[in-house]
Amino acid sequence: MSVVAGTAVDLGVEVGPLRLANPVIAAAGTFGVGREAARFVDPARLGAVVVKSLTRVPRAGRPGPRMVETAAGMLNAIGLQNPGVDAWLADDLPWLAARGVPLIVSVAGDSAADYGAVAARLAGAPGILALEANVSCPNVEDRGRVFARDPAATHAAVRAAVAAAGRPVFAKLTADVTDLPEVARAARDAGAAGVTLINTLLGLAIDADTARPVLGGVTGGLSGPAIKPVALRAVAEVATAVPDLPIIGCGGARSARDVVEFVMAGASAVAIGTASLADPRATVAALDALPGWLAARGHRRIADLRGAAL
Repeated sequence: MSVVAGTAVDLGVEVGPLRLANPVIAAAGTFGVGREAARFVDPARLGAVVVKSLTRVPRAGRPGPRMVETAAGMLNAIGLQNPGVDAWLADDLPWLAARGVPLIVSVAGDSAADYGAVAARLAGAPGILALEANVSCPNVEDRGRVFARDPAATHAAVRAAVAAAGRPVFAKLTADVTDLPEVARAARDAGAAGVTLINTLLGLAIDADTARPVLGGVTGGLSGPAIKPVALRAVAEVATAVPDLPIIGCGGARSARDVVEFVMAGASAVAIGTASLADPRATVAALDALPGWLAARGHRRIADLRGAAL
């Protein structure tokens, strides 16, 4: 509960089974594991920190260059570089747990079995609120397709994670599909506690002087302000079509006003991602501005605004 000019503002939210102190979340892949950002912010202040995607074994990632700025955001082709789940458990989780950082751990894999294996390694580990199944990564078992482009593949990966996790699992989906609600329903039917909408959009940057793709991996994920309208549409679409499915909004959010817009579209909490790369304090800046924004407009509970624009 925050007090602004004598007005009490309740920032607490419920995201399915999760009870968060506030709706501002640090998105996966842009906040590291939380320790890096601790030089600039206290990660324990946030509603949650989503840890960069972990896989069963270490991954070196894609060849460079890996990132390029665009007119209203950036493209990245990192390739899920990470030290592997066992190294994270040994080296990073103790630091985070000791500081009371509310954690959602992103998990990824090349097969449905990989999701189950990573979730099983995390089962029982302290301080973890939930897992986020990043089903928007390549599915090696299916000719390089993305799990989240296919309802059946989404169901299989999420079901494997849910069966092994022992805690809530959220499925992170892509908007690069024809029928997003269908994929969201598949995740729900597999046992997902909710979904995160959206992951990056597939894009391409070309160097006109060399006539070559800029990124070493050729294509990459577009993020930042450019994708916010798409993300808002995706949140509203799923909130309307699958109203029983909790949503974490993600995609271009960088301010308190953006957080409110995602909530009004139907999200219960909002992850800030690329903005943290430009300003490591973007998450707490949005959080600090949120009570004043709400109080100035006579809103006492942010949760009351969920779906207000639908």
